Amino acid sequence: MYQSTNNIDQDKIFIINRSEIEGRLEPDYYRPSIALLEKKVRSLATKKLRNYAFSIAGGATPKKTEAEKYYSDSENGIPFLRVQNLQTTGGLSLDGCLYINKETHNGLLKRSQVAEGDLLIKITGVGRMAIASVAPKNFIGNTNQHMVVVKTPNINISKYLAQYLNLDIIEKIASRHSTGGTRPALDYPSLKDLPIIEGLNFSAIDDAIKEKKAKEEEAQRLLDSIDDYLLNELGIKLPCSGNELKNRIFYIHKKDCDTRYDPKYNKQITLIKSLQCNYKWKYLKDVAITAGQYGANEPAIDFNDGETRYIRITDINELGELKENDKKSALYTDRSYLLQTGDILFARSGSVGKCYIHRENKEPAIFAGYLIRYKLNTEKINPWYLFFYCNSKIYKYWVDTIQRPAVQANINAEEYRTLPIPLPTLIKQKEIVDYITGIRNKAKALKQEGKDILENAKRDVERMIIGK
Repeated sequence: MYQSTNNIDQDKIFIINRSEIEGRLEPDYYRPSIALLEKKVRSLATKKLRNYAFSIAGGATPKKTEAEKYYSDSENGIPFLRVQNLQTTGGLSLDGCLYINKETHNGLLKRSQVAEGDLLIKITGVGRMAIASVAPKNFIGNTNQHMVVVKTPNINISKYLAQYLNLDIIEKIASRHSTGGTRPALDYPSLKDLPIIEGLNFSAIDDAIKEKKAKEEEAQRLLDSIDDYLLNELGIKLPCSGNELKNRIFYIHKKDCDTRYDPKYNKQITLIKSLQCNYKWKYLKDVAITAGQYGANEPAIDFNDGETRYIRITDINELGELKENDKKSALYTDRSYLLQTGDILFARSGSVGKCYIHRENKEPAIFAGYLIRYKLNTEKINPWYLFFYCNSKIYKYWVDTIQRPAVQANINAEEYRTLPIPLPTLIKQKEIVDYITGIRNKAKALKQEGKDILENAKRDVERMIIGK
């Protein structure tokens, strides 16, 4: 019988008997560490997920090319959940959420309707598998095909299952049973067969989630203070946003209407033009050395085992940083789309106005078709100053003004060139950048502290399960 030497990692080089093969031929499936882990968990489990599921249903993604037929806005629509809306805390995040109209919710996607207490589980996509969240009180929503809606006996059972599935050791078991290459998937039989250990005490995790939330709220207060600092430094006072009748009625001469006649645009653009500032107003076209380049569309790209990061709108978080979960890589040879340090990207539709600055990265990157790239003249503007300005209230007010009213709002490259920017000296710009960077770093550290608290609580529960 063959035996490997002691200095070889037994989890990377191992032998199994033919009788142990379960129909899967991937070596990773039989890795000793994960096989032993699953054996331990199943020995402690008294039920499987199927024992708690009254029904399991998946959704679909309505065609973006027919947005007016299927989609809506946050005021009139139904939340359409995607993988990025799921959280390992068991809660739902509606940041960047899409919305479908009621006709789609009650028609095309009727089978995947989400209600209070439903358990939502990710079943496809790269990154962490089986992330689970619970629909909160009075929630009405829907979902796409990358997660399932599980109807359980009650919300407390859903919460227990979500905490359980979000443990790392259970995620490893779920990932072990997923199939596929570039887009792994967990099929329904494998999902239903996940072992469930009853009676675990998740109180420490619940307490950790509360601490994490407190840290995040403190971090958010710091981030919110950036706006007041920036506007004060620039000497800008935002226009009145009250909804009183006197603030909604205005008069404008036809010759001053530019090329647009929608009331909201003309009202708000007039207010923007009248804003006072401590510095000269310039436009993006004055500090950019390119006219605005649209990104590469997906149909023209090979995503198989590529080494180039493909940046989409959904890859950019609320701080303008790249997410690492569910990222796409591509094989792409057209160097005209390669991003350079300091390049600025703007979302032209969807999460219109979202901004990203490209950092130094070992991984080359290109950008998707719904993003517009501008290269800046660094002798006139600090790219980080523009990026921080494009996360401010005054910028968001401009986006709200300039975007074209539609089911899916949009701003084109030429319109972005009209973005008004107060332009201090480069020395003052650096002072502003350094201050805001310090605040963001403090906020990021607080969020990391919260994340570590939760992860440590999960480790404690996992040690109680597997005895390590």
